[in-house]
Amino acid sequence: MEENIRPENDVPGESKVNQNPDPQPEDKSTNKGSYKKPYYNNYNRRRKYYNNRQVQYQGSQQDKISFKKVSVVVPLLNEEESITPLTNEIRKVLKMIDIQFEVIFVDDGSTDKSLKVIKDICRQDKRFKYVSFRKNYGKSAALQVGFNQVTGDAVITMDADLQDDPNEIPNLLKKLDEGFDLVSGWKKKRHDPFIKKISSRFFNFVTRLMTGIKIHDFNCGLKAYRKEVVEVIKVYGELHRYMPVLADWEGFSVAEVVVKHHPRRYGKTKFGISRFFKGFVDLITVVFSTRYIKRPMHFFGFFGALSFITGLIVNGFLTYDWIMGHALSNRPMLFLGMLLIIVGVQLFSVGLLGEMLVHNSRDEKEYIIKDKG
Repeated sequence: MEENIRPENDVPGESKVNQNPDPQPEDKSTNKGSYKKPYYNNYNRRRKYYNNRQVQYQGSQQDKISFKKVSVVVPLLNEEESITPLTNEIRKVLKMIDIQFEVIFVDDGSTDKSLKVIKDICRQDKRFKYVSFRKNYGKSAALQVGFNQVTGDAVITMDADLQDDPNEIPNLLKKLDEGFDLVSGWKKKRHDPFIKKISSRFFNFVTRLMTGIKIHDFNCGLKAYRKEVVEVIKVYGELHRYMPVLADWEGFSVAEVVVKHHPRRYGKTKFGISRFFKGFVDLITVVFSTRYIKRPMHFFGFFGALSFITGLIVNGFLTYDWIMGHALSNRPMLFLGMLLIIVGVQLFSVGLLGEMLVHNSRDEKEYIIKDKG
């Protein structure tokens, strides 16, 4: 799969010369200041980064993006300290590429002051909107509600924890403009704990193996979609991890670009080790729903036939043994063979019932038409 890899020297904080260094603001209150120390420590580095990127965008008019309006969907949970810096960075980046935009915050039942911060931002800038859940429903639900609100012809999704870099939005849009329908970010250099890195690599390897989609980072929150993709795909449960898989199954083209990943500045991650067990179960759901939902007999019939034939072989061997004069009263293999035959018949029956249901529920609306004349 084609990859768009940024130069290694295009990293904030690596420029050796700064012509107009910005003075680091003074923290007037040691313990109760209005700014957090981690943000201050990275202040100059991030200013250099955005200033350098602005010069690059202004100097590359030949790469002008064809989309008329971009919608940015930001699901969040208890990110009150990150929302304002994220808003400022999104606004700067989208101003650089001179495009109409809207930002939709989806508050997934936050219990801190996140909603208050969002409301203040939306009052000051009408391009910013919000949806707030009464309780926590999960990231997939937040994304689906956000997708239902978008009005742009291109959609960007990103997390609110400042680990996703808004400065990657133009790169995603340019890749999308090459003709792809979904562009997924690849956090090639991750700033995460060691255990999370290893488990993420294993998760992505298994997903690539089972789905056949050759991208490196399925669960990256930073993605770009054409509007028709988010109109077709329905996300629920924990399926937000498998958006590229769902898009590929519906016939959309999928690409990947390397994106920058920042260390978390505020708070702590909202996902524990349990997400990988849930992710594995959801992977089975995705594989079944994308490959066999319209042909259940291929799935249940295969395993049913395998179980039935294995049971016949076992019982056939025992029958031959009985004919030769050996007693079967103390042979547990007999019960195993009978069990395999029964299970095989049941699986085969489930496949037949599934085929009958699919046959009676066919609808032309299920087929996605790309174009017609």
